[in-house]
Amino acid sequence: MPPTPRRDAVENRAALLAAARVMLNRDPDSSLEAIAAEAGLSRRAVYGHFPTRDDLLREVASLGAERITAALADTADDDPVVELALIAARLWSEVESIQVMAVFAVRGSLRASIADALAPLRAKVLFAVDRGQAQGVVRTDIEPRRLARLVEDSLLSVFDEATRSSLSASEGHRLVMLSVLGTLGLDWRAAGALIDATQALR
Repeated sequence: MPPTPRRDAVENRAALLAAARVMLNRDPDSSLEAIAAEAGLSRRAVYGHFPTRDDLLREVASLGAERITAALADTADDDPVVELALIAARLWSEVESIQVMAVFAVRGSLRASIADALAPLRAKVLFAVDRGQAQGVVRTDIEPRRLARLVEDSLLSVFDEATRSSLSASEGHRLVMLSVLGTLGLDWRAAGALIDATQALR
């Protein structure tokens, strides 16, 4: 049986992960030295837990992906369009403070390493798209797997925008739903009306 890590080692690891989330939001290119300083630790202490910067980034992204997947596990609605908008809104609320890491996790060098963690979420989106097309409430001119990927890209476009501008929590909440609904084929008036009329989305 492996020895239980000392309490200070566990706390130091948690501090490094928390510092990485903060620093990478400020600057995606933050160095290990900057992250260690934010955590109140030396660079040498970082190497005791994460041999390379990529190892640290991978851990941060993997934990974030697991949190997102768990948070959306019970997200459902009889209307697949509402369900997809609700997924977008809840995803925004989970990653609002780590937009940069969300982009890293899906588009960057960490993409392959957390694909398994994101698989349940992607399957959920695809299933809702399939239902929507079968019911005639989602555009059918794009095959479902490609449309599901475009929905994912529309989410990321809002996260990208949030890293470039002072996008408030409420603005991001609405924008991420509008972006997804537009991708699904709703015009901007219909999308806005759906959000305003659906309590779960407000």
